[in-house]
Amino acid sequence: MPSLAELLTHAREVSSRDQCAALDRDDPLGALRAQFVAPPGVIYLDGNSLGQLPVKTATRIAQVVTGEWGQGLIRSWNDAGWMDLPTQVGNQIARLVGARPGELIVCDSTSVNLFKVLRAALALWLAANPAKPQDTAAPVVVSQPGNFPTDLYIAQSAAADLGFELELCDAAQLEPRLADPNAAPVAALVLTQVDYRTGAIHDLGHLSACAHAAGAFAIWDLAHSAGAIPVDLHQADADFAVGCGYKFLNGGPGAPAFVWAHPRWVDKTRQPLAGWLGHTAPFDFAAAYSPAQGIRHYLGGTPPILSLTALECGVQTVLAAEPLGGMAALHAKAQGLTELFIRLVARHCDRHELELLSPTDPAQRGCQVSLRSPLDGYAIVQALIERGVIGDFRASDVLRFGFSPLPLRYVDVWDAVMELARVLDSGTWRDPRYAQRHAVT
Repeated sequence: MPSLAELLTHAREVSSRDQCAALDRDDPLGALRAQFVAPPGVIYLDGNSLGQLPVKTATRIAQVVTGEWGQGLIRSWNDAGWMDLPTQVGNQIARLVGARPGELIVCDSTSVNLFKVLRAALALWLAANPAKPQDTAAPVVVSQPGNFPTDLYIAQSAAADLGFELELCDAAQLEPRLADPNAAPVAALVLTQVDYRTGAIHDLGHLSACAHAAGAFAIWDLAHSAGAIPVDLHQADADFAVGCGYKFLNGGPGAPAFVWAHPRWVDKTRQPLAGWLGHTAPFDFAAAYSPAQGIRHYLGGTPPILSLTALECGVQTVLAAEPLGGMAALHAKAQGLTELFIRLVARHCDRHELELLSPTDPAQRGCQVSLRSPLDGYAIVQALIERGVIGDFRASDVLRFGFSPLPLRYVDVWDAVMELARVLDSGTWRDPRYAQRHAVT
């Protein structure tokens, strides 16, 4: 990987905070910052873990609690449209990821939804590829060793249940592995589009095509994509997708996730967690399960109305950018923010041997910058947090900074880097209290 100092030659010079303020004045998305609660004295570079609170969320939640629940009581399932929220919010998210109305639904968590789609895909693959006596190698699910751990755990569990094995390949080896006719057959490719450690973006369309050429399903985790970068699931010809609501969709801690299945598969698959709201007629209370048509059969239990309400508020902050260029404009701003951060760190922290882990090409980089330090990265992040610059740390040695383009300004980037330089130059991070690990890093 290149040193940060080497990247200075590739960047436009920004030499003052005043120049950053000028960029903010000219930012066509700048007015959308007012949609968010902005705690004083805080520069928030962790929207890739938990999005900021939209201003209207608290009021909307209070309306649901005191009015729809407090006064409407159980009538609100009908009168307030609670039962339609998974589809209603799903249709809004669909606009951000290239899905069509009625194709995407909000429910459960990313982990649960990944289990559903992977088990459904593997069952479909087995039906199309019955075992032959001469078969010796078990079919495989392919992923990356650096994929987010929950995806690997779910893939390992779902694969083992049906007699598959999980095979891990580095990013550079994915395409050759899919094209290898002498290796064990691949039933599914399971990847996170934007790498949670480095921010590197997979080519959704190309790798989906490679999976299809191998006779495999392409299953994508959009946790760091939805609301962050342009995604078009139909154009990419993906098969299944899942994603979470609490990162760039600003849905709040533990916000429900979403699930999408391509129309060619949605009614040919059976997800394994048959629940009453996935039934074709849930209020018939039939003893036998009959799946609803379309994506609704991926529902299971009762929708979490308060969480869905908060998520809808968050999604609407992203949709507010549609008249201003939508996801393309948001990603363009994020590219500018991350590029500025990289340049400034290279210039002002050059004595501290920081290594850039994120791609140097902005087009290949999601809304984050990841650094590696020979020093104690965790302690550095904790020292920054105490000074109001909130990033996070990912084991074993990644300092990670997320750049949500809606609430962040260019001056925030400048101020964050100046604080990082002070922490490094002063050695403040060496204070023993910064090395004490918290439950969440």
